[in-house]
Amino acid sequence: MIGDHGMILAAGLGTRMGGLSDHTPKALTKVNGISLLDRLRRHTAGAGVRTLVVNVHHLADQIENHLKADIETGGVVISDERDGLLETGGGVKKALPHLGSDPFFVLNSDALWVDAGASNLTRLKRAWNAEVMDALLLLVPTNQALGYEGVGDFFAEPGGAQPIRFRDNAETAPFMFGGVQMLTPGLYKGAPDGAFSNREIYRKAASLGRLYGLPIEGHWMHVGTEPAIADAEAKLVSIGAD
Repeated sequence: MIGDHGMILAAGLGTRMGGLSDHTPKALTKVNGISLLDRLRRHTAGAGVRTLVVNVHHLADQIENHLKADIETGGVVISDERDGLLETGGGVKKALPHLGSDPFFVLNSDALWVDAGASNLTRLKRAWNAEVMDALLLLVPTNQALGYEGVGDFFAEPGGAQPIRFRDNAETAPFMFGGVQMLTPGLYKGAPDGAFSNREIYRKAASLGRLYGLPIEGHWMHVGTEPAIADAEAKLVSIGAD
């Protein structure tokens, strides 16, 4: 069933976190006392994800210990990358046997957002149209993304779920990828073994006219550096969220 399975990409080194990453995996970084990993798990649970895959590499034992109870009950499956990081695409490909045959969620561990009304994961699930989509990305307006200093990733038409275009040679684009997506397993057919980026998967979907985006409804924060933690905490307080 669509959205029954999901994956959190938690294997990264978190080098932009500076010294904090020496002893804490980025996924366990706390914002207002709640880890990024647990915040994502609240989102996935609320959207009906029944099997959650979490990949591990850096300080993997800490993440496994944090998830021990759910691993034992089968609600969480660990995809072990201790032998070598596989990047976003390679990590998902390795985990495919645990992700079922239907479209599944993939979430970056440093994406933090607060829904405005309906769950954005549920919105992605409801917007999924297998006739036209292989990938559906959650998009964030660049001028509304706290902690983002880039120039944007995609162009999209106004409205709900729409086909999207890469920025490519344009100086700027109005939307960035929010680190949250639904993907179909078939996109990884023929993908290389080892490490590769999911960006290659998006390019594949785009070449077929099957790359779509859905603008977020809510507040989005990037927590990729230590200073960004305080910024996110202040933002959460300002909007009355925990």
